[in-house]
Amino acid sequence: MAELRVARSELILGGQKSGKTARAESLAASWLAQSQGHRAVYIATAQAWDEEMRERIARHQRQRAERVPRMETVEEPLELVRAIGEHSRADTLIVVDCLTLWLTALLMPAAGASPHPNPLPTIADTLRACAGPIVLISNEIGSGVIPLGQDTRAFVDALGGLNQQAAAACERVTLMSAGLPLTLKGAS
Repeated sequence: MAELRVARSELILGGQKSGKTARAESLAASWLAQSQGHRAVYIATAQAWDEEMRERIARHQRQRAERVPRMETVEEPLELVRAIGEHSRADTLIVVDCLTLWLTALLMPAAGASPHPNPLPTIADTLRACAGPIVLISNEIGSGVIPLGQDTRAFVDALGGLNQQAAAACERVTLMSAGLPLTLKGAS
């Protein structure tokens, strides 16, 4: 595989199982191969609400450790902006997987918690302030039919807005489909 060029910031969009995480891991591996002094941090936003999700997270952790053994994993489902700030260094590539689950946790929190008032304004500023390269993963869910239910439509609208803000702030935007990257913005 040819070495991938790591952008200052990249948003990777796509549907479920489109190859988004594989691309991000390949970028991290390329970054790590460039220098022994480079680090990579994977910020996972998923939460294990049931047994199937716990198993899925454990499987992904094992697979990620095999594919990119030098990448550290940090689990942060809510305080993403803080986690990015804590790990941001010029020698560190950050992978955020994924904005969709982070937004879900903020807008549709577990029973008893209050929804976050508005997470959208902070992400673009966070990207611009990041000291090293950053790769964001998010789902593209706005290509289908208009969803039933007010809450679902509001979520699709909010994710579309978040993706647009992240895309505007990123140097490169890549759409993944069937494991193939399509560069929407920036050089590939």
